[in-house]
Amino acid sequence: MTTPLLFDPAALALHRRRAAAHPADFLLRHAAEDMADRLAAVLRRFEAAAEIGPLSPLLGKTLRPALAGSWQRADIANEVLPLAPGSIDLALSALSLQFVNDLPGMLSQIRRALKPDGLLMAVLVGGSSLSELREAFSQAELEVEGGVSPRVAPFADVRDMGGLLQRAGFALPVVDSDTLTVRYDNAFALMADLRAMGATNIMTQRRKSFTRRSTLLRMAEIYRERFSDPDGRIRATFELIWISGWVPHESQQKPLQPGSAKTRLADALGVKEHREED
Repeated sequence: MTTPLLFDPAALALHRRRAAAHPADFLLRHAAEDMADRLAAVLRRFEAAAEIGPLSPLLGKTLRPALAGSWQRADIANEVLPLAPGSIDLALSALSLQFVNDLPGMLSQIRRALKPDGLLMAVLVGGSSLSELREAFSQAELEVEGGVSPRVAPFADVRDMGGLLQRAGFALPVVDSDTLTVRYDNAFALMADLRAMGATNIMTQRRKSFTRRSTLLRMAEIYRERFSDPDGRIRATFELIWISGWVPHESQQKPLQPGSAKTRLADALGVKEHREED
């Protein structure tokens, strides 16, 4: 079955090239620093690490000094991971996997590239991101144009990511989320930052014509009315979903088989055990 193309890879590459000259990297910088802290808590030496995604020098500058082994960079712009099976023991990705059309397939490719007991650690933009902008644009388009066009990508849901990791063959999956609230003078300042991140609309079903000026002005007005602070500045939400999983290995903890317990739960809790009919 063919994977539906939600995102336009050519548009993503174009937007990232345009943003490279004057990037807005505060979100990536936050993610890289948080990833460094999370890696520091892993009591394990990694010999061969790989950065996966549309690549940024910031991630390597932040993480590579803390890793003793080799460092590779694997561009997945064409959604094919250019790494040999079992060639790395650490896969890292920051703010890239949310634009992959076949995320389960990409996780499976990463799983194959990792050695036994290898670790995947990644952070994706989550589904609650830019909810304010989505609401303001939808209402403005309904009022001005009588319909709504797709503008904000259907990002990953934190509730689904653990299942996707297990489906791809990872053990000991861990998923959590982090929410950042960033303030701007107005909606147009936010949109300028999104362009500088290379994160503007790349959906294949996006409208190809320019947005009406009247729609943009009404969107900015709705945004200010609904999502501004007392000082007049607006709020923008960014949700970051963190995922990690290990390639199975005999040294890892495993759940006990049903019925293998040597102590009754009632004894452990210090209570009297009752039969079902009682």
